[in-house]
Amino acid sequence: MELPVETDLIVVAIWGLIFFIFIVKLFQSIRLVPTKSAYIVERLGKYHSTLDAGFHALVPFVDKVSYIHDLKEETIDVPPQECFSSDEVKVEVDGVIYISVVDPVKASYGVTDYRYAAIQLAQTTTRSVIGTLELDRTFEERDVISAKVVEVLDQAGATWGIRVHRYEIKNIQPPETVKNAMEMQVNAERERRALLAKSEGDKQAKINRSEGIKAETINRSEGEMQKRINEAEGKAEEILAIARATAESIEKLAGVIAAPGGQNALRLQLGEQYLSQLKGLGQQGSRVVVPANMVNFDQWMDAMGLKEKR
Repeated sequence: MELPVETDLIVVAIWGLIFFIFIVKLFQSIRLVPTKSAYIVERLGKYHSTLDAGFHALVPFVDKVSYIHDLKEETIDVPPQECFSSDEVKVEVDGVIYISVVDPVKASYGVTDYRYAAIQLAQTTTRSVIGTLELDRTFEERDVISAKVVEVLDQAGATWGIRVHRYEIKNIQPPETVKNAMEMQVNAERERRALLAKSEGDKQAKINRSEGIKAETINRSEGEMQKRINEAEGKAEEILAIARATAESIEKLAGVIAAPGGQNALRLQLGEQYLSQLKGLGQQGSRVVVPANMVNFDQWMDAMGLKEKR
């Protein structure tokens, strides 16, 4: 009994569909895994193998790639969350996690979504750490918060097949009222430092001026002392020079007197000086006392050796 034409077409269509599906599955069983990637293969619903970078052929209808993991380091944003410091101040904190998959099998079966789990654990750890710090210290202890989050995530990452490289806090936002108070505090501290710096500058300027006056006074006193020393030495040299000249003149005069006719020459010179002085006094209108007896004057002239000269 021959089948109707419609039945034959249906059978051909079914077999064609089966063949098409087989071809599609055959192509899907060929996998090219990129570098720094890992494919998790399940066989009949059970973990079978992990495909590394390269060419791989799977068994159609039996093997299935269930998970694809990127082994490169990736960044995950941690959404902002509200935290309370130890002094009961509410702040809003967000951050960034840098993680990478080191065990694709654990990342596939150890946790449902390791990214979501890492975010939640980072948020809870951040809240607990900030709760032990005062508001002012939260801005100074960012490294402490980051280190604590990385430590906790590393402990969980051993089970999740991930490695947490670092955690960075992006922003810590206090309320506007607290922010204004902090700005006022910062401005007050800045003004205090400015006044302190100004006072220190004035103090140093006064010290410098006093040191300058002191140095100037010392220099002047040393200059005056050196001036007096120089004047004294000059006077001493002058006295010595006069003494030497006087001694030399006395020696020469003694030599002249000791020579023949020296005494007469000395008398003559003294008489001339005496007469010149008397003449000068008479011209100036001064009174001049002369001997009452001019004969005695001749005798005086003779005694002085001036009679012949006259």
